[in-house]
Amino acid sequence: MTGLRLQKRLAASVLKCGKRKIWLDPNEVNEISMANSRQNVRKLVKNGLLLRKPVKIHSRSRVRKLHEAKRKGRHTGTGKRRGTREARLPQKVLWIRRMRVLRRLLRKYREAKKIDKHLYRDLYAKAKGNVFKNKRVLVEYIHKAKNDAAREKVLADQQAARRTRNKAMRERKTNRQEEKMKALDAAAEAEAVAAAARAKALAAAKAKAAEEAAKAKAAGKAKPAGKKAGKEAAPAKAAGKAAKGKAAAAAPAKKEAAPAKKDAAPKKDAAPAAKPAAKKAPAAGKKAAAPKKDAAPAAKPAAKKAPAAGKKAAGKGKK
Repeated sequence: MTGLRLQKRLAASVLKCGKRKIWLDPNEVNEISMANSRQNVRKLVKNGLLLRKPVKIHSRSRVRKLHEAKRKGRHTGTGKRRGTREARLPQKVLWIRRMRVLRRLLRKYREAKKIDKHLYRDLYAKAKGNVFKNKRVLVEYIHKAKNDAAREKVLADQQAARRTRNKAMRERKTNRQEEKMKALDAAAEAEAVAAAARAKALAAAKAKAAEEAAKAKAAGKAKPAGKKAGKEAAPAKAAGKAAKGKAAAAAPAKKEAAPAKKDAAPKKDAAPAAKPAAKKAPAAGKKAAAPKKDAAPAAKPAAKKAPAAGKKAAGKGKK
């Protein structure tokens, strides 16, 4: 076995392992010692005279069990610690881990359209400013920010709708006022036109009445002579009629002269009864009515005397 150093070295080169991993068959030492080349060594490996020893087992089961316990918090007391807290887990490492977690979440939400670019930039700056201590706080803040934005949008829409409604109401009010003013202006204009028409018609009527009055006045100045002649002729006719009546009742009148004198007393009462009839005449004929007042008392007593005489004569006849 001591003269097999060459074969062991060649076998290690062929099998690609260390010399301490080469096994030589002790029963075939003579045949192994005859191999002085790699080709002969390969042939021996093929025949099973040279073998590669298996790797020794180094169990990790105890290590895995210990790590599992440490994950649960066992074996980590003050007596097991070596180094300060900052040396064991630096704050920079914690900060880097936390920033990566938060920024990864923000990228994910932005790609999923859960947040817009403006909110992403705002939250990114807040995360860098140490506002969120973990991912749960960041998610809660995002939900609250989205709800606030939705509420503000609803309020803004309501205010915009209220502004448009008020604006439309103001426009309608101004339109109504303008229409009302136009209607009032039109009514005032129409009333002014009507008043002008009435004034014109009244002026025309006054002019016509003045013209007619002037014509009547001119005609009244031409007629007074004829009217006076007619009025003076009326008493003469009445006197003629009275004379005829007197002649017819002359005989009875002489016999009853005394009763005739008594009956003449009512003449004074008859004269005032004739005056109101003369006063009822129109104002235009007052000048012409003046002679009537003088003629009426003379004519009416004569007319009354005749009936009185006739009545007396009839009474005598009956007797």
